[in-house]
Amino acid sequence: MARGGLEMKDRLIELLVVLSYSTGAQWALVVGIVSFVGLMFAGEYFVGGLQFHGALAPLTQIVREHLVMRYDAAAWSALGGCLLVAAKRYRKDRKRLLAL
Repeated sequence: MARGGLEMKDRLIELLVVLSYSTGAQWALVVGIVSFVGLMFAGEYFVGGLQFHGALAPLTQIVREHLVMRYDAAAWSALGGCLLVAAKRYRKDRKRLLAL
């Protein structure tokens, strides 16, 4: 049991060391988080002011929900794509740094 704990600690240290030297993975993580938060805020900002008048007024809430779902999907896609790039850069730099 204690050996498994040491392995996990060693893996965490390895992850942090490789990540500290992998600027590509760092940038991918930062861009992913910033794009996720930015798209979420942009969606709330742009959709929040949407208001239909007249005969289309009852459709306002339905259209808002649909557009917010699209912004959510775009934000999660951006985050997922950046995480994939970060993982790819991490593996590449791990092989380079540890000479595997």
